[in-house]
Amino acid sequence: MSYKTIQVEIEYGAATVTLNRPEVRNAFNEVVIEELSQVFQELSQMDAVRAIVLAANGPAFCAGADLNWMKKMAGYTEEENLADAEQLADMLFQIYSCTKPVIAKVQGDCYAGGMGLVAACDISVVVDTAQFCLSEVRLGLVPATISPYVIKAMGANAARRYFITAEKFSAKEAHRIGFVHEAVPAERLDETVDQIVKAIVSNGPNAVVAAKWLVEDVTGAEIEEELLAYTAECIAEIRSSEEGREGVASFLEKRKPNWLLRLN
Repeated sequence: MSYKTIQVEIEYGAATVTLNRPEVRNAFNEVVIEELSQVFQELSQMDAVRAIVLAANGPAFCAGADLNWMKKMAGYTEEENLADAEQLADMLFQIYSCTKPVIAKVQGDCYAGGMGLVAACDISVVVDTAQFCLSEVRLGLVPATISPYVIKAMGANAARRYFITAEKFSAKEAHRIGFVHEAVPAERLDETVDQIVKAIVSNGPNAVVAAKWLVEDVTGAEIEEELLAYTAECIAEIRSSEEGREGVASFLEKRKPNWLLRLN
């Protein structure tokens, strides 16, 4: 796979997608959006990939929208702006709905649309020196396209504050409000992400996908007959699957499951 704005590497069951526009703080434009959409669609279909890391080169993770792209959009009609926004919305959904777990590896500051990228991932690890900002209202705009993911990640109460103030906040605050899972010193970033990836690729690949969507389906649902029936059906189906039977058998026989052998 060859791209202009991102780099892609696949090793030991994990793919790393790296934003590679450090000269503009990895700000995204229509090319970045198209390439991210494409790569996540492709990686979703690859059996050899068990997890995806979304990373970035340079001092910043992502500064949001590229200034030249914003200048161009300023001359767009409302219809053209709608089409452009829909492409961004589709890219974020490709990340969010990816059939593989996606880990955001945030090595620097993350602003505006960049926060949407992080929020669309399943797990996020950031350096403790990173700064965050939902800066759209400073420009007379709103963080509309990224809002479903950002609000889901940080909660409505925190989102209300940071959407309307455009204040910068620290990695410590991002962790406190639940926007990110871990904030670690720079020297521990690689190690922490690697540990998470190793944990994921050691697990049953179909079970991992099922677990990812189990959280989505159960969150916010009423604990009633319909939900109880769904969860019972879910575990019964995976218990009787080839992978479920192999996982239980390998545990009882004290051997490695065959998905690890296939991976190696």
